[in-house]
Amino acid sequence: MEIGTVAKSTGSWYNVLLDTGEMLQCRIVGKFRLDDIPLTNPVAVGDQVEIVREGEDNGMIKKILPRRNCVVRQSPRRKHDLHLMASNLDQAILIVTIVQPTVKPGFIDRFLVMTERDEIPVTIVFNKSDLYDAEDMERFEELKEIYTKIGYGVLLTSVVQNTGLQAFKDLLKGKTTLVSGQSGVGKSSLVNAIQHQLELRTGEISDYSGKGQHTTTFAEMFELDFGGRLIDTPGIKTLGFNNKDKANIAHSFREFFVLSEKCRFGGCIHRNEPGCAVHEALRQGEISEQRYMSYLSLLEESEEQNSWERNKF
Repeated sequence: MEIGTVAKSTGSWYNVLLDTGEMLQCRIVGKFRLDDIPLTNPVAVGDQVEIVREGEDNGMIKKILPRRNCVVRQSPRRKHDLHLMASNLDQAILIVTIVQPTVKPGFIDRFLVMTERDEIPVTIVFNKSDLYDAEDMERFEELKEIYTKIGYGVLLTSVVQNTGLQAFKDLLKGKTTLVSGQSGVGKSSLVNAIQHQLELRTGEISDYSGKGQHTTTFAEMFELDFGGRLIDTPGIKTLGFNNKDKANIAHSFREFFVLSEKCRFGGCIHRNEPGCAVHEALRQGEISEQRYMSYLSLLEESEEQNSWERNKF
C-alpha cells in the first residue's frame, strides 16, 4: 500500500500524487459514501488515499483516509444528490466581482454556508476592480463592511492594475486553498498572474447572457512554486443548495448562531418566533438585512427539499 493525495478528478479516473512526487492514474474499487449521503463523486481532490499499484503508471484506490474537512455542494446535474468539491483544506477563497458579471450576495452566502459547516476560513476576493466606477466602489465598501464585521477576509484585486496581487499571493503561500467563483469573474486570470506556469484556462463573458462560460471541467490541485497547493474548481454559474436540516442553516450564519443563545426558545429558526434575538438585531440594524434575506431563501429551499423527499415515493 502507498499513500497519496488526489490531485485531479476526471470522473472515472483520479490522478494521485505520491509523497515521492510521482503521479499515478488510479481508479476506485467499491463504493465510497460520505455519512450515507448520496454522492455523485465519491472521491474529492485533496483526499488522502491508500492505493495499490496495477502497473507502472496506474493504481487502484483502496481506501480514503479520514478527512479533516470537506466542501460539499448540490450536484449541478442531480439536484437531490451532493457533489464533493474538495477536502483537507486550510482555507477557501471565493472570487467575485461587482460588475461583469454583477455580484450576487446570495451566491456569496451560499458558499459561506458550505464552508461554515467545517469552519473553513474564507476570504472573499473582489476582482476586476479596474472596471469599478464610483457607484461600484461604494457597493464594494458596503459588502466589505458586511463580511469583515462577521469575521471573513475581504480583498480587492485587479490583474490589469496590479492591485492586491501580492496580498493574494501571500494569502495562498504555504496553505492548501480551494479557489472558487462564478464563471467569468476572472479567477483563472488572477491565479495565472501570480503563478504563470499554471496557465489555467480562461473564459470570456458571453455577449448574449452576460454570464461566464465554463472553462474548467474538473477540479484540479496545483503545487505553487512559492509554497502551498491550490485547488482550482470549475467555474460555477449557479450554486444550488441541498441542506435539509434547517437548524444547520441557522448555525451556518455565524452572526445568527452567536445571537441564538439569547432567543427565548431553543431551536429558534429566526423566522416568526417570539423573543427572537436575530429579529431584534435586525430591527436595531446590528445585522445585515441582505444576509437575513439570503437566510430566508435557503430556509425555503430546505423546506422544498424536505417536501420532495417526503413525496418522492
